[in-house]
Amino acid sequence: QEQLVESGGGLVRAGGSLRLSCAASGSIGIINIMGWHRQAPGKERELVATITRPGSTNLVDSVKGRFTISRDNAKNTVYLQMNSLKPEDTAVYYCNVETIFRRTYWGQGTQVTVSS
Repeated sequence: QEQLVESGGGLVRAGGSLRLSCAASGSIGIINIMGWHRQAPGKERELVATITRPGSTNLVDSVKGRFTISRDNAKNTVYLQMNSLKPEDTAVYYCNVETIFRRTYWGQGTQVTVSS
């Protein structure tokens, strides 16, 4: 069964750092795009960052210069390094992947809480 397993969330003070990981397992096939979304309480889910298989990245303006997305294709794993965290980064972070056949999968979400 295909699944995405996320880890690395938690509670951190403003200015701190966290690293999220998301590992894809099962017969998920060749993954093209990997990404992270987040959803804060009372808000819609928003795209945070994406990375293509060759390594091209895209980040939302609010996290540029603070967050870095990377991946290990051999491990089918995507990472989100989050530095200089702000209270407004508090959200549930979801991993998302799209295969070369345009099938998409979502992780279960991991809570990130940044205290002021």
